[in-house]
Amino acid sequence: MCTRIVDAIERDGPIPFSRYMQMALYEPGLGYYVNGLHKFGAAGDFVTAPEHGALFAQAVARQLDRALAGLGDDWTLLEAGPGSGALLANLLPAISRPPARCLLLEPSAMLREVQRETLSELHASLRRRIEWIDRPPSNPFAGAIVANEVIDALPVERWRVGGDGIEQLLVDYTDGRFGWTTVPAAGRLNAALERALADLEEPPAPGFESEICIDLPDWLATLTGPLVEGLALLVDYGYPRREYYHPDRDRGTLVCHYRHRAHFDPFVWPGLTDLSAFVDFTALAEGAVDCGLDVAAFTSQAGFVLGAGVHERIEQAEDELERLRLAGEFKRLVLPGEMGEKFKVMALTRGISIDRAAFAPVDQLGRL
Repeated sequence: MCTRIVDAIERDGPIPFSRYMQMALYEPGLGYYVNGLHKFGAAGDFVTAPEHGALFAQAVARQLDRALAGLGDDWTLLEAGPGSGALLANLLPAISRPPARCLLLEPSAMLREVQRETLSELHASLRRRIEWIDRPPSNPFAGAIVANEVIDALPVERWRVGGDGIEQLLVDYTDGRFGWTTVPAAGRLNAALERALADLEEPPAPGFESEICIDLPDWLATLTGPLVEGLALLVDYGYPRREYYHPDRDRGTLVCHYRHRAHFDPFVWPGLTDLSAFVDFTALAEGAVDCGLDVAAFTSQAGFVLGAGVHERIEQAEDELERLRLAGEFKRLVLPGEMGEKFKVMALTRGISIDRAAFAPVDQLGRL
């Protein structure tokens, strides 16, 4: 992987960080998400909410049941970036009126095999509804789109405020090491930053560094374009813009994971280390409006799970051991020190309305 990146730099000169991140994560055969190494769960590098148990999937199921009650039986569920398949494995049996079709948007052949193994225990009537695709469907559909911890893995640009204005951070290779070099921000990056930073009460001070995903609006438009009626449910870690670019967050949000340990050097073991950046949910909302979606709700993961009412499952446990297990899982999903506040949930709709109070008892749309 290092050789592949060095070759690109020697051929083209210093490269944008978005290109480095794209290669480190998705370079065919070598990138982090396509190289065949284990990623998810206790034996991997990180654990997502669906890997903790079934409660998160049951919360999603309840919210889909409510939001899509007015659709007919011939609805479609599209999951982008299904990961290990754990979310879908618990989601499909929990939906009161399962989708007629379930599309898994997964370009990685390796991850498809992991997902097939995870989903192999589903009832045959549900397995027959599943289809893998490597790009968003071309045919329009009504239903739901679910993306859990997908946006944080979209390649981002790194930038900083220099003495003469905003600079783009590029990746260079000198003396046998990857490192940073800078050029003045220009083109699409400059336009995206002008829009984002205009929202702030004060411009970032010299020395401030951060990230921006300039492809986020196009990604969202492509993903949701086929959805003619229904809901897009997006779950990830992130902040509204004014918190994202807060003066105290002057080193940005880029984070790397290896064997359940977080570090902040993206040049360590490219291809073996997960790279991600927190999501600017204000940018996500702007992209949604630009492509004709309604921003129906925005809340924390804690608010989403509590609104779904899955805490009732703890009281319904068959024995004390099961009750303790569910209580521990519930705490990991909702406590501020765990996943409850770090993760946010945004509901985007087209052609339907949702009960915002049931979806988000503590609505945070005003923070956007």
